[in-house]
Amino acid sequence: MVQQFDFTLAPHPKGFHLITDQVLSALGTLPETGLLTLFIQHTSAGLAVNENADPTVRQDLNAGFDRLAPEDAPYAHDDEGPDDMPAHIKSVLVGSSVTVPITAGRLNLGRWQAIYLCEFRREATARKIVATIVS
Repeated sequence: MVQQFDFTLAPHPKGFHLITDQVLSALGTLPETGLLTLFIQHTSAGLAVNENADPTVRQDLNAGFDRLAPEDAPYAHDDEGPDDMPAHIKSVLVGSSVTVPITAGRLNLGRWQAIYLCEFRREATARKIVATIVS
């Protein structure tokens, strides 16, 4: 059986944000077993699974991505401000979807894992997510 719906995350500041609890609230009751795929419908943000305990990991990820795609580089695409093209580059590196197994009615994340919203714009808008559950 396949279920699909969308939900919206409120705007977040630039950075890496734990959103597992928000995702679970939007999903409601999960099936006993299956797969959850989350897809973000934006080109300047991404989704990832990573460290859930130490917030300095998120700070270091943000700093590392800023070194990979700095705002002051000479980009041809600059109509939407200096953080737009770097945000596109970063979202390509991170990706637009994550898939997490569902086991015993719960997301089967590792002990130190969480779902991240990777927000790459300084003035971000709400972000639309499509959730697909296959059970």
